[in-house]
Amino acid sequence: MSGLFGIASKKDCVTELFYGVDYHSHLGTNRAGISTVEENGKMHLNIHNISNSYFRTKFANDIEEMKGHFGIGVISDTEAQPVVVNSHLGRFAVVTVARVNNVDELTKECLDNRQQFVELSQGCTNVTELVALLITQGKDFVDGIENVYRKVKGSCTMLILTEKGIIAARDYYGRTPLVIGQNDGDYAIASESHSYINLGYETCRFIGPGEIVQVSPYGITQLRKPNDKMQICSFLWIYYGYPCVEYEDINNEIVRQRLGYAMGKDDDVEADFVSAIPDSGIGMAQGYSEGRGIPYKSGFLKYTPTWSRSFMPVNQESRALVAKMKLIPCKKVLQGHDVVFCDDSIVRGTQLRDQVKMLYANGVKHVHVRISCPPLTVGCKYLNFSASKTEKELIALRCIEQLEGKIQNVEAYMDSSTQQYANMVELIRQSVGVDTLKFNNLQTVVDAIGLPKEKICTHCFDGSSYGE
Repeated sequence: MSGLFGIASKKDCVTELFYGVDYHSHLGTNRAGISTVEENGKMHLNIHNISNSYFRTKFANDIEEMKGHFGIGVISDTEAQPVVVNSHLGRFAVVTVARVNNVDELTKECLDNRQQFVELSQGCTNVTELVALLITQGKDFVDGIENVYRKVKGSCTMLILTEKGIIAARDYYGRTPLVIGQNDGDYAIASESHSYINLGYETCRFIGPGEIVQVSPYGITQLRKPNDKMQICSFLWIYYGYPCVEYEDINNEIVRQRLGYAMGKDDDVEADFVSAIPDSGIGMAQGYSEGRGIPYKSGFLKYTPTWSRSFMPVNQESRALVAKMKLIPCKKVLQGHDVVFCDDSIVRGTQLRDQVKMLYANGVKHVHVRISCPPLTVGCKYLNFSASKTEKELIALRCIEQLEGKIQNVEAYMDSSTQQYANMVELIRQSVGVDTLKFNNLQTVVDAIGLPKEKICTHCFDGSSYGE
């Protein structure tokens, strides 16, 4: 999905920028970049491929040469960024968390407008450079950002580095978050709030949907008021976010524990203990333990030093290898027991199928899987969630196609009270090879998050999101 971080400080910001960006490493494994600006206007830029290495390893030497009181950085799952532009607005650098579905259309528009592209991302238009060119079409930064809001179909959140400070602009519908931390007059702007806690910052403001602010050591200036409507991604709480992160002042781990508790209170399966598919299943499993009244044990452990998130690699073979190698079963804990395993979601089903085989091979008698969210029945068009090329990779849609002869009547399968839904879940259960399978329903997800349904994007579950 990518993660953004920026610092506006009265002192040199490079070290804090380095660690703040690094704390977003779980959000991307492709490219990373940082940019700073000195008081004399000199701008520094470093970008590295981190697909086979760590952010800290790649950038440790670069920060020795960088200076500046203002800086921005990004962990990206797609294109190389930041992008530096010299335009009638002045010289600036920009980083984005973006999904641009009409990139070809907007690229042609820019070329027809006699603008030019110098960056490519895997042979295609660099989306962040495209956003930068759309910004320069405005008479000022606010007008340029609003031009992005008007033209981009998908989503776009950005940080813009200038000599006067950092301009932070959250996606028009707030699909992805931005939060500001303060430390004695210095400010940090981040996708995730945990990134500045150990740097001494405390959250002082959540940027609203479509809101634009300018941040400097002299304070926060609102340049555009937030929109009333919001569609923040529910998967931030379910999967993406680091456990201690807060979105809209709502803690991730608490939401995951609520999801597990609700599942446990409603469940009737007999099991010796509950375990988790780490990491995002841990909070749910702990909540399930409390709700169901059975102990929590670590049946799977994740080897974290060298393995990234398994949905990031480009091809299925690589994803399967990462998924297998990073999880290590505790055979003595598992052997001879009936176990409930909690996980965040089932996308393709391939990882879970392999994990279940591993569990049976290590002596588990019965495997009961509990999923914190509903089945995914609609492909996401607002965030770069998973490496799926088509909706038909979703296991739920493949099961619907098997039941219906083709993918149709999907709405009936979204309703957890219907026989169609029950039939679909049974096919998924058979496909992944578990003894029992249950999903939380959509209302449970909404209740656990605690925001009104109309403010949460649940498009992948019910196709309900508004906006292009």
